Amino acid sequence: MSNPLTLHADVTIIGGGVVGLTLALAIAQHDVSVLVVDKAQPHELADAGTMAAHTFSSRVSAISHASERVFSDLGIWHNIQRKQAYVGMEVWDKDGFGHIQFTSDEINRDALGHIIENSVLISALLDRVHQDDNIQVLQGTALLNAEHRQLHAGDDASAQYQITLDNQQTVLSSLLVGADGANSYVKKMMGFTETFWDYEHTAIVANIKTQKPHGNIARQAFTPLGPLAFLPLPDAHQCSIVWSQSTQRAKHLMALDTPAFCKALYEDIDGQLGLCELTSERSSFPLRMRYSRQWFGDSVVLVGDAAHTIHPLAGQGANLGIADVITLAACIQKSKSTRGIVNDYHCLRQYERTRKSEAMISIATMEGFKRLFGGNQPLQKLVRNIGLKSANNIRPLKQFFIQQASKA
Repeated sequence: MSNPLTLHADVTIIGGGVVGLTLALAIAQHDVSVLVVDKAQPHELADAGTMAAHTFSSRVSAISHASERVFSDLGIWHNIQRKQAYVGMEVWDKDGFGHIQFTSDEINRDALGHIIENSVLISALLDRVHQDDNIQVLQGTALLNAEHRQLHAGDDASAQYQITLDNQQTVLSSLLVGADGANSYVKKMMGFTETFWDYEHTAIVANIKTQKPHGNIARQAFTPLGPLAFLPLPDAHQCSIVWSQSTQRAKHLMALDTPAFCKALYEDIDGQLGLCELTSERSSFPLRMRYSRQWFGDSVVLVGDAAHTIHPLAGQGANLGIADVITLAACIQKSKSTRGIVNDYHCLRQYERTRKSEAMISIATMEGFKRLFGGNQPLQKLVRNIGLKSANNIRPLKQFFIQQASKA
C-alpha cells in the first residue's frame, strides 16, 4: 500500500514565483504532472483583488512584448488586474549633455512594455494554476533534501528523485527544477558552482507620488553614483523607483527622514516630475551578479535567477527568466514526445547551451553599460554623453536602442 505522505509528479518545481509558476503552466499543457513547492505562506502572497485602488507594491517588473506574448498564450494576460503600459522612455546623464527620448510610435507599437507589480502577476498566475488539474501547489513548504533513488524491482524507473519536504511529505519525481531565486537552495544542494561578483551598489525601491503626471513615460537618470529609474504605475501620479547607488550613499539615503529622502530624490531626477512624496516603505537590497557554471545535472535543472542574476539597469531580469522558461518548456515537450520522458539528458543539455549563451550576452552587455554609465572619469562622461546624443539623432542607432529597450 502506498504511503499517503508520498506524492508523485513528473516535474517538481522548487519556487513559486513568476518564473516557477509560468514554467508550471507552460509544461502542464503538454500533459505533464507538476508539483510546485513554495516556502511563502499563502497569506504572504498579496491578493491583488483586495488591494486598494491606489496602493501599490514596490516590487515591480518591466514586462517586454516577448513576455507579454507568453502570458497571452498561457491565458493570463487579460486576467492581470492592473498593469501600466509605458509608451515612451527618457534617458539622460544628470551632469552632462547626453539625452535620448523615444516613443512606441517609432516602432509602430502601442507600448514599449508594461510595468506590473510582482504580487499582481503572481496572483494572476496562481489563479490560472489552480484551474489546471495537472498542477498541484504546496505553499508554506520548503525543500529539505533531494537524492537519487536506489531503484529496486517493481519501482517506477522514471522517478529519479526522492524529494523530502519540511512538512514530512516525500515526492517522487522525474525532474527537479530549481526556480528558487538567486540564493537557490537547489543550486547549493547540487553543488553547482557559480561566478559571482559584487557590484558594490545597493538598489533602493519604493513608491512615489509625484506632483506632475508621469505621462506613461519610463525615466532613467544616470547620476555620478548610479542610475535612478522612475517607472509609471496605473495611477497617473505614482511611480515605482529603483535607485541604484554606491553602498555607502544608499545607507545614507535609507537613514534619512522622509522629507530629506524626497528632497534627495527630487534633486537626482532633476525635478522632472515636480515634488515627490513617499507612499510606501523603503527597502533595499545589494546588487550582485551570479552566473551558475552548471545549469543542469542528472535530472535537475536551474531556471531564472537561480541560474543567473544581472544588474537591474535595463530591467530585463524577469524577461530573461521568462525566456528560460520557454526554452526549457520546449525541451521538456521534445523529450516527452520523442522518448516519453521529461528528463532526457540531451534535451536538458540543449536548454543549457542555448540559455547560458544568451544570459552571458546579457550579463556582458549590462556590465558594459554599468562601466560606461557608472564611471565618473572625464573620458567616460564624454563617451556616454556623445553616445546618448548620437543615439538620439542617428535614426538607425536610435531604432536599435528602442528595440533593445522594448526587447521584442
